[in-house]
Amino acid sequence: MELRLAGKKAIVTGGTRGIGRAVVLGLARAGADVITCHRQEGEAADRLARELKELGGDHHVIKADIGRPEDIERLVEECRSRFGSLDVVVNNAGVISHIPFAELPLEEWRRVLDTNLTGTAFVVGGTLPLLTAGASVVNVGSRAATVGVPLRAHYTAAKAGLIGLTRSLAKELGPRGIRVNVVAPGPVETGGEIPAPVRERYRNLIALGRLGVSEEIANVVLFLASDLSSFVSGETIHVDGGI
Repeated sequence: MELRLAGKKAIVTGGTRGIGRAVVLGLARAGADVITCHRQEGEAADRLARELKELGGDHHVIKADIGRPEDIERLVEECRSRFGSLDVVVNNAGVISHIPFAELPLEEWRRVLDTNLTGTAFVVGGTLPLLTAGASVVNVGSRAATVGVPLRAHYTAAKAGLIGLTRSLAKELGPRGIRVNVVAPGPVETGGEIPAPVRERYRNLIALGRLGVSEEIANVVLFLASDLSSFVSGETIHVDGGI
């Protein structure tokens, strides 16, 4: 069988950098039309828009902050007016910070939870009327959700909540033929600078002896977006090199 997404309509949140960017380009290359969003104007968004134009298809790069309910409403309306329906929803937008729990302010807890968990829930809720029978929702989680990471209690809590949200939605939306899954990346090269000691520690922890790259995460997202995974729902797939 071949992975084909020709004619599919997709939305990817947080799609201009790292894993999100790889997912957007992967979907477009597989034949899907893609709407994606970003929080900040800049070269990353402009470069992605240029690349999508070169690939051809009906693609749109829109500014929207998933941590803001009004931006989610506007993004959903863009999907409705431009596409009319959706076959694929990829919730990739996320934020992270590193703060000792004893010093974690309420505002930062809310910011991280609102984007990583609440934003995801409301993107699914908003797009629900647009989802076709057999649609696929893919939530990008984190390996941290099941192991915990110091200084990231808020982030870990959000990603752990994403697993529960996904399991519940898979059961609730299953009668409509809608599949909901989590892809949980391990350490990945996303363009940011990783200190040499941290990189070496990861290499020693990961069975494959290296960090992943964004395209390797995107490949699993594309599998879940396609009909090749038509009987996969409610699952968390760890893409972590065997850490």
